[in-house]
Amino acid sequence: MSTVPTQGAPRPDAPEQVHDQPVVLELEDLAMHYGPVRAVDGVSLQIRRGQVTALVGESGSGKSTVGRCIVRLVEPTAGAVRLAGADVTHLSRGQMRQHRRDVSIVFQDPAGSLDPRMLVGDVIAEPLRLQGSRLSRQERSQRVSDGLRRVGLRPEVAKRYPHELSGGQRQRVSIARALMSEPTLLVADEPTSALDVSVQASVLNLLADLQRDIGFACLFITHDLSAVEYLADDIAVMYLGQLVEQGTREEIFAHPRHPYTQALLAAAPVADPAKQRARTPVLLGDDLPSAMDPPSGCRFHTRCPVAVPRCAEEVPTLRKVGGATVACHLVEDDGTGPDIRSAAGTVEAAGTAAPAATAPETATTTGRPA
Repeated sequence: MSTVPTQGAPRPDAPEQVHDQPVVLELEDLAMHYGPVRAVDGVSLQIRRGQVTALVGESGSGKSTVGRCIVRLVEPTAGAVRLAGADVTHLSRGQMRQHRRDVSIVFQDPAGSLDPRMLVGDVIAEPLRLQGSRLSRQERSQRVSDGLRRVGLRPEVAKRYPHELSGGQRQRVSIARALMSEPTLLVADEPTSALDVSVQASVLNLLADLQRDIGFACLFITHDLSAVEYLADDIAVMYLGQLVEQGTREEIFAHPRHPYTQALLAAAPVADPAKQRARTPVLLGDDLPSAMDPPSGCRFHTRCPVAVPRCAEEVPTLRKVGGATVACHLVEDDGTGPDIRSAAGTVEAAGTAAPAATAPETATTTGRPA
């Protein structure tokens, strides 16, 4: 079993050239409404080949709905989903079939996503069968064995049922199934949240190794900032169906500008107990507003400790600020703005963190395993 990664150097295998790679996924003003519920409301995002983008936010912010729209488990209400330039937003099930091999998803709960009546080998081979693979039975069996080895499981596991495996083993099976079609994009929907902490580390190591070796693009949906710091290249912060900040991992952790992003970082525990006790707590008050009746203006203004009247009246737009994009009226073009992690939410200079507002020291590293 892999140990929990520790704080270390930046990843050597995440070159800046990833931003020069072709776009694998593009979302344009994506919206998903369930009747009056505005689960996703105008999300735009790009992911390039070999890039890991983390989509973070509280439960109920719409993260998983974005993932389901991408793989077309649900049809978006508005906007566009493009895979390698092809618009798949409103394709029929038959038309979508040819694009299924290019995008796969790993669900949060492996026990619920694996058919309990099927052997593990049949579960992993199912993408090959559904996509009309002409492999012989022996060739298909070999592909399954190779897939199991790739995720750290013995080929004998193919003869077992999902209920005979541990939670970590079931999630490895889910990953093997998702990669069987050799996708260019993997949507990982909180793949470690249902697992024990020690098992989470091994699954994160596995995902990092596979992404580095195969080079697929990945949308990593999570609320675990430790995992984000360890795995992601870019971070997109989502609140109540909308993106509020987006940038590189280094930029978001070092210089978070949106008050909600600052609150998320402040909520992440610090590994050192003494430092944890010395931190100033950030209290947002009130629960997440209802997506059936989102607040006017900036949707975060009802919980933001530094909100001004303009925040309730005018919807902020995502704009370029330094090395990130942010939707906040209080952030100036030079990057200055309030930092709610400081005692009084004082204004800090661009690119400067407040004394009590350093990014949290987490139990993971920014460097991937060798």
